[in-house]
Amino acid sequence: MAATPISDAARASGGWNEAWDQAAAFDAEWMEKFLDMGTHAARKGIIDPKTYEFIAIAVDASCTHLYSPGVKRHIAKALDLGATPEEIMAVLQLVAVLGIHSVALGTPHLVDEMKARGMPVPALKED
Repeated sequence: MAATPISDAARASGGWNEAWDQAAAFDAEWMEKFLDMGTHAARKGIIDPKTYEFIAIAVDASCTHLYSPGVKRHIAKALDLGATPEEIMAVLQLVAVLGIHSVALGTPHLVDEMKARGMPVPALKED
């Protein structure tokens, strides 16, 4: 069995996601590589720890992830590292714009369907 120092460190630090347990049981080596990739920049000192926590908050809070335990853990760590509540709120506000793509994707289809039914479409704002 291959050594899993990154996975072991994640478990010991509270950074392990219990949803990974079964995947790690099937293929601990793959899980180790996954965690290696996700933590590489922080472990190697390429980005500072507070920036890493901001990115982790953004990933965990994103509309495609929504992993509440991770958001909580990374907010706590960011505060411990000196982040201000305003900085953390800015990260959350920035990641919230990911949802704008739903509007950008869906609105043209709405307009097409409205036009197909002869319904009035709001006029575009002119410059």
